[in-house]
Amino acid sequence: MDERIAPFRAHLLFERGLSENTAKAYCADVAAWFSFCESLRRPPIPPDEDILLRFQRSLSEQGKAPSTQQRVVASIRTWMHFLVLEGLNEGSARLPSLPPLGRRLPHILGEGEVVRILEACSGSNSAVLDLRDRALLETAYGCGLRASELCMIHLSDIDCERRILRVLGKGDKERSVPFTGEILYRMNEYRDGSRPVLDVKKHTEFFLSRSGNALRREDVWRIIRKRGRKAGITASRLYPHILRHSLATHLLRRGMDLRTLQEMLGHASIATTEKYVHFDLELRDIYDTTHPRA
Repeated sequence: MDERIAPFRAHLLFERGLSENTAKAYCADVAAWFSFCESLRRPPIPPDEDILLRFQRSLSEQGKAPSTQQRVVASIRTWMHFLVLEGLNEGSARLPSLPPLGRRLPHILGEGEVVRILEACSGSNSAVLDLRDRALLETAYGCGLRASELCMIHLSDIDCERRILRVLGKGDKERSVPFTGEILYRMNEYRDGSRPVLDVKKHTEFFLSRSGNALRREDVWRIIRKRGRKAGITASRLYPHILRHSLATHLLRRGMDLRTLQEMLGHASIATTEKYVHFDLELRDIYDTTHPRA
């Protein structure tokens, strides 16, 4: 890592309490700013307003999605605040404005589609991986977990008697999530049948790869795509958080209150959870206006 960015990473991790993955993304965005300045032979510190505007335009010209542009600009704004705190910049440069994100309907799976993905975890060349994938996806959907949270589940985090899962979320914040009897059944099926075959390196992580290592987020994404493809679901509708977002929408439709959903998903702010209300309302509006029998 660039030695100029390392103190910023430490600030994110130890002073702001952000997760390793979030800090990595922020630092990568700042590194992109450094590279852009170097291509123009201009110093990245202190940030120049005109160069910041050109950097923002370059993101759009590269075809970056609005959400990506927002994240990059937010990273640069956070970094500029850090420079002021450290006395490396007097703060005279105006903070770049966040580009409009726009509203778009998220890709949410129907309950029947979720069942199809779960049932697609069978019939491959490896029964060992079938059991693992079924337990993984049941847990991902049933507990509404992020991909990174799935990878960090340890054997000691699963309380089978009380059906409670200890989850380490963003910023190393712990929460307890209840799980159903079906999840317990699939966990036990995998733990007793497949995991001993995969656990050649004696890891404590619950979900293991074919080589016996702890699963990575990329592995979770690959499994979702593989099983989703087998279930006949379009690839464009599959992404790492698809099961988490789908569960949140399904729970709201069935009457779960926002505060309980916030605690289950591990959202720091209720505003983050409220977006699922808007998602569900938009889905309902589109259904009512487009369905021939609505």
